Amino acid sequence: MRFDVRPTDRTAVPASSMFSVPIHDITMTRFRYGVEVDLRNFDSDAGNILVLTTIRGRTRHATGTYDETELGAGQTFVADCSRVDYRLDADPDHLQLNLTIPHRFLSDLALQWWGYVPDERLWSHQCAVGGPDSAWLALLDYATRTASTAPDAVAAGRIGHNLQEMLAAHLLDEWARSAGIDLTGPAPVAAPGYVRLAVQYIDEHAKDLPTVTETASAVGVSVRALNGAFKKYVGTSPRAYLVEQRLRGVRRSLSAGSPSVSSAAHEWGYVNMGVFAAAYRRRFGENPSETLRRARTG
Repeated sequence: MRFDVRPTDRTAVPASSMFSVPIHDITMTRFRYGVEVDLRNFDSDAGNILVLTTIRGRTRHATGTYDETELGAGQTFVADCSRVDYRLDADPDHLQLNLTIPHRFLSDLALQWWGYVPDERLWSHQCAVGGPDSAWLALLDYATRTASTAPDAVAAGRIGHNLQEMLAAHLLDEWARSAGIDLTGPAPVAAPGYVRLAVQYIDEHAKDLPTVTETASAVGVSVRALNGAFKKYVGTSPRAYLVEQRLRGVRRSLSAGSPSVSSAAHEWGYVNMGVFAAAYRRRFGENPSETLRRARTG
């Protein structure tokens, strides 16, 4: 995700370091700039949620016109950059552990676990979660240790799939409680069971490129009913949802060190590499070759 960063002191010389590792659809990044910095203009079109944990130093977070929230070591700030205008200031001695989570992944998980997608009360809510000695911080510690010892399994294996679900579910629970939303209570508008089954069917058969007709048949409804329900409860069409899952799948393969861009694309059913590369660039803000290069160089 693209953003602007500048030193607060224009004469300061940055001493930055950054390390990223994919946890399936989530990107975990540990970084520091070595000087006081101001970060803003995060790309809203990338559709990402930032979960920013301060490991050392002090950081200040704000969205829109809201007052700044200052955090110290062990505290986490959550902002959906697809919904709010987020900015960050950090002290010279800061050290950050950030999770970049696709908005679509969290909304899909909410639908699968709780039967509905939360409304804008959640996504537009800015808040701090966790804190020293919290369960959230312990989970982050577990995630970093697992990622450092088994990066390949975390990037694309079952371990990574389970780990990203634990992180996302815990985050949704804390975020929702801060926003005054009870995810376990009666859903405002619960999605029909066939919608959840269709989501599961597409997830499991994305490499096979199931048509909308095939998906509708698999869950026992008409194409018209499935299209309408997807638009109402998932916020997109079955076809667009399939495209998203395929692009995510390619990104996971590339992040795990696929032999080549073309092999990763072909694995997920892409034949025209020009069309694929353009779609990948629009979705992730970089060329697929850049993702693969970063995976190989660490």
